[in-house]
Amino acid sequence: MVHVGYYFQHSYFSLDQLGFKKAYKKRTSFYPAPMAGLNFEATYTDSHDILKIFAAEGVEFLLSCEGKVPVSECNGKIICLFFTANWCRPCRAFTPHLVELYDTLKKRGIDLEIIFISFDRDEEGFKEHFKSMPWLAVPFDVNLHRRLIDRYRVDRIPSFVPLCSDGVTVKEDLIGCIEDYGADAFPFTRKRHEELKAIDKRKREKASLEELLGSVGRNFLISGDDRKVPISELAGKTIGLYFCAYWSPPCCAFTVQLTDTYNNLKAAKGDCFEIVLISTDRDLNEFNVNKSSMPWLAVPYEDRTRHDLRRIFDIKGIPALVLIGPDGKVTSMNGKFMVSSYGAEAFPFTESRIRELEAALRKEGEALPQQVEDVKHEHALKLDMAKAYVCDSCKKEGKFWTFSCDVCDYDLHPSCLEKFL
Repeated sequence: MVHVGYYFQHSYFSLDQLGFKKAYKKRTSFYPAPMAGLNFEATYTDSHDILKIFAAEGVEFLLSCEGKVPVSECNGKIICLFFTANWCRPCRAFTPHLVELYDTLKKRGIDLEIIFISFDRDEEGFKEHFKSMPWLAVPFDVNLHRRLIDRYRVDRIPSFVPLCSDGVTVKEDLIGCIEDYGADAFPFTRKRHEELKAIDKRKREKASLEELLGSVGRNFLISGDDRKVPISELAGKTIGLYFCAYWSPPCCAFTVQLTDTYNNLKAAKGDCFEIVLISTDRDLNEFNVNKSSMPWLAVPYEDRTRHDLRRIFDIKGIPALVLIGPDGKVTSMNGKFMVSSYGAEAFPFTESRIRELEAALRKEGEALPQQVEDVKHEHALKLDMAKAYVCDSCKKEGKFWTFSCDVCDYDLHPSCLEKFL
């Protein structure tokens, strides 16, 4: 398989890699159900159960950043267990998301407590990891931690396990859900996840541009020179949402093609087409460099809308171009193919327009001979189709129909051949 871009996915570290699964089989009479896919549900015991488990294990206190905290402090709270380790890169990447969620829910007055259960190999790693957390932790005890792993059937880290006092079911991939939705994922149930998916679907299919591209307190986009452009100015235009990053070579290559298409359409049709950069850059500096090199608009880097749009349109890799028609409806999720293949000719980037272009290409090919002789080349040239090539006669780029040599790397524009016939 040829990789043409960069792809996003939620990261985990399987316990198979640590040898935990083999030990798990020996210690229990059942095998944990695979924790993958949205169909998995687990009904966890209530928050009081974990307190009884702590009591049975002789755990009299938990740890906070300020010292020891009696286990009884958790009475009446919504408790979530966080299984993680300092050596685990996906764990370290996820922890800031959870800190943001925790702080937000605390500010909302939700009586939530998270308890860190370590997968670290030693106490030094445990302490280092705990420095980044504002919640509680079970004192470092490898044997106790293994028993808790068994109890809650944890097969990967990071894992986030809410203990639901009302017995509601909990959807499995809470790590991905929290990364996607932040504090809005609360109360971490499947029902809530379905509600959030429904909101995304409505935005994808029915939201206005202001709702889709704006946010609370922001009704504008920014230009390459940092001018604020009202989102309302995009009304009635065909819009391309361009997901890309400065660090990505495939993005840099496609940006050149997209810029040519954008400039050609501006020259030929005026302001009927606009592009909005949805950056996936790693930091603000990269974003600023990326934005300043482009002739179109962008969602501000610090705005969560960038992340939300990637989720709403299910963007798995970059570069990606989502096209929205003048009526606000998505016309294509595969704008990259349209632009790469047909450039400005693909406008207004609808499926019907692509069918027209494909039909015209077929007709053009039917009118050309299947094989020709070129006085400047010793071998017979056969009619072929290529996404891109350089004509060996005029030295200019070409695409689609070409007369190509099977013996050597030689291509000829059909129009260049005609000059010699």
